[in-house]
Amino acid sequence: MNNINDWVGNQITHSETIYQHQLDGVAALLNETVPAPGIVKPGGHWMYFLPADAQNTLGPDGHATKGGFLPPIELPRRMWAGSRLSFHAPLCVGEKAEKTSTVKSIMPKEGRTGKLVFVTVEHEVKNENGLCIVEEHDIVFRDAPTADSGSKQPQLAPTDGDWDTVIEPDPVMLFRYSAVTYNSHRIHYDREYCIAEEGYPGLVVHGPLLGTLLMRLAEEKMGRSLKTFTFRNFNPIFDIAPFTLSGKAESEDKCTVWVAGPDGALAVSATAEFK
Repeated sequence: MNNINDWVGNQITHSETIYQHQLDGVAALLNETVPAPGIVKPGGHWMYFLPADAQNTLGPDGHATKGGFLPPIELPRRMWAGSRLSFHAPLCVGEKAEKTSTVKSIMPKEGRTGKLVFVTVEHEVKNENGLCIVEEHDIVFRDAPTADSGSKQPQLAPTDGDWDTVIEPDPVMLFRYSAVTYNSHRIHYDREYCIAEEGYPGLVVHGPLLGTLLMRLAEEKMGRSLKTFTFRNFNPIFDIAPFTLSGKAESEDKCTVWVAGPDGALAVSATAEFK
């Protein structure tokens, strides 16, 4: 492969048995008062089908060196931009399941802070009975910020939510989520690296952790099971201050949920539809 577009269509498959241990781990992390049930809750699929890259293949940021499944994009920063999920059938403990991941598109862009490349990967999770979950995952690779990148006033989060929950992140929470998802990206646990190398003020709260918290909020408040969930990350959340989960019902079958940073900036926006 000589061009990054040659990676479009690249595919990889992971198979494993769905074990209870991972569900117990995320339940403990989220302070659930009862053990995680045998059915994988929304967001729980991110605890499975995890890459096990050799230590000597990891790059300076803790990620696997690009050029294997993902294209070799020579930009230093990588973030979870968002996902679109659809839930077709339950994934249950004890089942054998398979996730097939396919690179669907690669889109270079020029942004206010420099070069950007958006890579969309489709994941299909199946058990022995058929399709369970489909996810389109957007990954953004970007330049490091420079002194002349300029600053943009962040978009403010809505203030008309009917549900508000304040979350106080800390390094232990982020370490435990990194552990249960086998995520070695240093922005989530290495404060010195975050500040010195990537210019962040603190540890970055995982995009899928924020997505999981919003999915749990949506299901709890609506009292129904998710059919689809779409979320987009706008601004990072750090472990140095509390953030707020908010939301409101739009109809019997739909709600919007979001994450507001400590300054009121919109961090994550999401739409949920229910069965």
